[in-house]
Amino acid sequence: MSNFAIENLKPETSLCALEIDGAVAHVTLTREDVYNALNIQLISEIISILDWTRDRSVGERGSLHDSSGSPFLRVIVFSGAGKHFCAGADINMMRDAGAKSPEENRADSERLDRLFNSLWSHPCFTIGKIQGVALGGGAGLIACLDHVIVEPGARIALSEGKLGILPAVIGPYVYRKVGSAEFRRLSMMAGRIGAEESLRIGLVNQLSESLEDAESTIINEVLTTGPMAVSESKKLVLTFDRWDGTDEELRQWTLDKTSEMRGSDEGQEGLASFLEKRPPNWKEE
Repeated sequence: MSNFAIENLKPETSLCALEIDGAVAHVTLTREDVYNALNIQLISEIISILDWTRDRSVGERGSLHDSSGSPFLRVIVFSGAGKHFCAGADINMMRDAGAKSPEENRADSERLDRLFNSLWSHPCFTIGKIQGVALGGGAGLIACLDHVIVEPGARIALSEGKLGILPAVIGPYVYRKVGSAEFRRLSMMAGRIGAEESLRIGLVNQLSESLEDAESTIINEVLTTGPMAVSESKKLVLTFDRWDGTDEELRQWTLDKTSEMRGSDEGQEGLASFLEKRPPNWKEE
């Protein structure tokens, strides 16, 4: 790990682009000719980027910098080139599903599941910038992001029902985002909802007239927060989501976790910086 550098083995992609700006990674879907529809190649490329950025995140490495002094990652910003963010599954991939065996269709579903789960559980703070439409799998990407910014004209849909199928793979993430009743309503209607309704039900977090630099305020806020605290907050929610013990066991677990974080290097640095009235070592000047 001592000679680990963030730029090592950067994934090669042709349907999406990865740019690194300090502790922030920018991921852009670049299939604008088909509205960034998700085919097998694009799904696989996004997964490779998520794996690469996870391995180079502060949350995974427990360090602010690599061996060369370059910062490990703390934020990822997702966007789609062109008119639309993501039109969902590629129509050719959907058509080919009819000729595939159950085993092949399951493998395709497993690939999608890995995409959404990798995004949902990523140790970095994730931001989405959404224009045009986000349908089916595009809505699934939105549900897995930590902060979503939309233009007023954006339209989002769990559109699978229009094709006689279900939003099952994206379902757990949309369900967690908007709750049982709204997920049921959206999946049954399968129609497009506007930016204001998406904001009202909690599917998105911010409405902006322009997406240009709309994420800058959120990035600046996140970079003032302890990076391990950001990553551990996500793990905290995952633990709550999966908890199957008693309430008393949960209370005891939270006490242990609080003690662990207070005694950590980051916790001690945060307390010391507050008492000494100075910025903590993770806060950019």
